Amino acid sequence: MIDDGWKGKALHELSPEAWESLCDGCAKCCLHKIEDEDTGEILFTSVACRLLDIDRCRCTDYANRSERVPECLQIRDALDHPQWLPSTCGYRLVAEGQDLPDWHPLIAGRADAVHRAGISIRSFAISEEQVGCVEEHVIEWLR
Repeated sequence: MIDDGWKGKALHELSPEAWESLCDGCAKCCLHKIEDEDTGEILFTSVACRLLDIDRCRCTDYANRSERVPECLQIRDALDHPQWLPSTCGYRLVAEGQDLPDWHPLIAGRADAVHRAGISIRSFAISEEQVGCVEEHVIEWLR
């Protein structure tokens, strides 16, 4: 059965469980981003936070991520500036009154649906510990 505890609700009305379930597990929010100083455009890179387990697309220290990585993107704060979130992000979609895509785990009924659909960063991300200059790893989304 598909959990629809998020439907028709504002994000601030969601239970902690419903809030967490909106995360599709793509880990795009864990990629380093660069803001173009001239245009304000947000450019995503293929460089992942050092705390991210790229194969699992999960933070290795989720509970303490803000203390360990002060620049960690906090989703609730990012919703005030949704351009910092990918257009496929469940939080952004719900905040904008849109439906979740069919590959979202809440719709597909499978936790790995985001990977099967090729939406997650698992196939291309590299750890920040492996790169020198983040700016050399700017990417464009295919979807």
